[in-house]
Amino acid sequence: MTGLPMLYDLFIGPFAEFDFMRRALVGIVALSVSGAPIGVFLMLRRMSLTGDAMAHAILPGAAIGYLVAGFSLPAMTLGGLAAGFAVALAAGAVARITVIKEDASLAAFYLISLALGVTIVSLRGSAVDLFHVLFGNVLALDDDVLVLLSGVATLSLLTLAALYRPLVMECVDPGFLRSVSRSGGVVHLTFLALVVLNLVAGFHALGTLLAVGLMMLPAAAARFWTADITRLILLASGLGMVAGYAGLVVSYSAGSNLPAGPAIILAAGALYLGSLLIGSQGGLLRRLLPRPHLQR
Repeated sequence: MTGLPMLYDLFIGPFAEFDFMRRALVGIVALSVSGAPIGVFLMLRRMSLTGDAMAHAILPGAAIGYLVAGFSLPAMTLGGLAAGFAVALAAGAVARITVIKEDASLAAFYLISLALGVTIVSLRGSAVDLFHVLFGNVLALDDDVLVLLSGVATLSLLTLAALYRPLVMECVDPGFLRSVSRSGGVVHLTFLALVVLNLVAGFHALGTLLAVGLMMLPAAAARFWTADITRLILLASGLGMVAGYAGLVVSYSAGSNLPAGPAIILAAGALYLGSLLIGSQGGLLRRLLPRPHLQR
């Protein structure tokens, strides 16, 4: 019976004993519910790197909010939203009126935003503050942040439900969508707004460098198990929750040697690598093993 108490202490005890662990788990669940479906559509629309660029685009706005009001949730949230929307609109405008494509424009703004944000934080804060902004502190979520994460998750799910058909159609056959409806532009802008909103929410838990990890890694891992979009969304959200739980447990067991945020993203990365190897939809082992021939 000695094994059962040990398993309890390892997998359940931290969440039963410590309030900050429960809060961190609730925050990760909320991010997985809203962020992973966004990641699925980013992947299907071949915009995965756009999510990474937008994650860095919010840094200057959040940094200005920090410079003005310190670690104030409203200030950093509004600043991040303003910066994210500004970069998205600027990159789209540059792509339309110049010879630069949208991916190159986003890359340029991403580099400028990252450097500017780090500089702004460094003007006032210490190395600890910079680390907090870049990598977050998922173990320090308070009630206000949990309300924000829950609100973003609710709004994202409702919006995705309303836009589900045109989003799927744009992934499968964008030409047909343009031929039967003029809503493509509105749907695209609304989707980009959801991306920015979820990245700002994730910023408060995982920091600007890691927020996109819980959005894209579970989605990419899920793709190795199913091609159905509905199942893909559900599986990606589930894998995000598993990665969050596993990362928190590993971080707690390792003490202060492994921060919780990077541990969660590493757990998501492990799920991705495992799916890459043994996934039933294009996993490497499936491709390497000989397929049985049909016999009469």
